[in-house]
Amino acid sequence: MVILVTGGCGFIGSNFVRYVLEARKKAKVVNLDLLTYAGNLANLEDVQDVFAGRYHFVRGDVADKGLLKQVFEQFGIDWVVHFAAESHVDRSILGPEAFIKTNIYGTFHLLETCRQFWSKSPRGENAEKRFLHISTDEVYGSLGRTGFFTEGSPYLPSSPYSASKAGSDHLVHAYFHTYGLPAMITHSSNNYGPYQFPEKLIPLMINNAKNGLPLPVYGDGKNVRDWLYVGDHCKALLAVLEKGTPGEKYNIGGNCEKENLELVNLICDYLDEKLGFNQDRSRKKLIRFVADRPGHDRRYALDTAKINRSLGWKPEVVFEKGIRQTVDWYLAHSGWVENILDGSYMEYYQEQYGARLNGR
Repeated sequence: MVILVTGGCGFIGSNFVRYVLEARKKAKVVNLDLLTYAGNLANLEDVQDVFAGRYHFVRGDVADKGLLKQVFEQFGIDWVVHFAAESHVDRSILGPEAFIKTNIYGTFHLLETCRQFWSKSPRGENAEKRFLHISTDEVYGSLGRTGFFTEGSPYLPSSPYSASKAGSDHLVHAYFHTYGLPAMITHSSNNYGPYQFPEKLIPLMINNAKNGLPLPVYGDGKNVRDWLYVGDHCKALLAVLEKGTPGEKYNIGGNCEKENLELVNLICDYLDEKLGFNQDRSRKKLIRFVADRPGHDRRYALDTAKINRSLGWKPEVVFEKGIRQTVDWYLAHSGWVENILDGSYMEYYQEQYGARLNGR
């Protein structure tokens, strides 16, 4: 089995590459990644040696038709796990064009390449092909105080990011119905764990709180997200690949809803416990409420009954344990964080948060 993982140097992608190579000893992984701001070779720096002969890295753009053709011809791809995407909501508000290019055009070119190459396979071999498109709960829009999104919920994206992901979802769905491409879609809730880019909420709060820096919280901090440990997500994705039904969608959630402010307080409490107070004060004193982002969805929550019932998957990592493991990982890998926080990242950070913090 040869698996093409797009965006395998990103947060969830790199965790999945590690997991599938360890869990399936005969699988080979080809990792295609352009290494944009969130793609980091250091996420997989030891994989080349540990899994020699079973792991191959190719640097390139998922929207590059010629490169995709070369990859399929050289490696004979059986499965595709499509993570590659521009995925940060704030960045999509500042510059939406890159999201359209990668998330829509990139997905289109990947689907076309699969259709062209897999249609040439003998009938029996083609039955073993799989295309798994990794989407997000954000395509559904915002929930009220109660209720859950199901796989049948209508799409109502609120940001350029979620709109571009919704567009790519529709392309995948169309390629199954029109061409019979053996495609499936997963929608996951917010992931957390090792190797997440430091501008995302949890690693940003860990790093800032550790260093005594302000903790910027959007709006009133009451926005609710469902949190899923990345290792549990990887197990769910492999279950969908191996046992899922082409043409189907699967919601993958952690069944763990937290308000953003509650989450930040938990991180502060654990760091205070682990490192002691910051200048004799709790790190909660570093929290600063900043102007809310445009179109900020209030609440996401997923109904996971389908994947629980049909594939036997449920999240295993309890949030209180997972968040402590995550904080411990970032504390133990401060060099990894520091290598990412270079000048270009800090310019973005200042553009996104600086004026808001300076004005409070």
